[in-house]
Amino acid sequence: MDLATYIGIFGGIIIYIFGILTTGLGARDIIDLPSIFITFGGGTFSSIAASPFGRVKNLINVIRFAFFERKVSIIEIIVKLLTLAERARREGLLSLEDDIAEIEDPFLRKGLQLVVDGTDQDQIRNVLDNELSAIKGRHADNIKFFSLLGGYLPAFGMLGTLIGLVQMFKNLGSGDVSAIGQGMATALITTLYGSMGANMFALPIRDKLLVRDADEILQRTVMIEGIIGIQQGENPRVLKDKLASFLSPVERPLLDEALGGR
Repeated sequence: MDLATYIGIFGGIIIYIFGILTTGLGARDIIDLPSIFITFGGGTFSSIAASPFGRVKNLINVIRFAFFERKVSIIEIIVKLLTLAERARREGLLSLEDDIAEIEDPFLRKGLQLVVDGTDQDQIRNVLDNELSAIKGRHADNIKFFSLLGGYLPAFGMLGTLIGLVQMFKNLGSGDVSAIGQGMATALITTLYGSMGANMFALPIRDKLLVRDADEILQRTVMIEGIIGIQQGENPRVLKDKLASFLSPVERPLLDEALGGR
């Protein structure tokens, strides 16, 4: 679970409600079903229309990816790679075959299998780079939906505003001031909904997915360098220094601690 996502979104909603209550408005003043249908319904279905069905079908998993953080850290990956590098240097590359079956990550397992199979360095890097490009493409495709949603919600909020203005102008001739005020309120609420939906949900989810994408790409890059290092028979200490360069200065002592001074 990623607490930052929960705190940000639900904390924003709470502050939003608190701000409304402190202005003296109530639930009836800000909840308008036609405005909700126009803004959120229109924005969502336009985003669906602009997306391939495969992207839409995968939305639940994508949203879950934004709210739940993967447990594997780069430090754990480096420790695993260095352990394998030490064993390969001691017992040979074929000794890694038993370890491969126990590795859950398909990307790391695939790379190590290529090493055990005797594939040369250039071919290994080419295969893994292609795999990495495919991962980037899938991530970009998933993120695209929330970029679309972040643009369509304010647009439909403006459409709702125009509908509210039409309602207001229709009542101008009647002289009913309350009806005119109601039309203006409806017009402004749809704009509010569009801005709120984009800035409190769609765009934050998009930006969190961009963070997840960067994290996973960094992890895969570390794996590629570690796998190539193992294939070349690099000294584990030299490989450690190379892989540690992907960590921040704050994280490097944690790597030393995880390795137990190795």
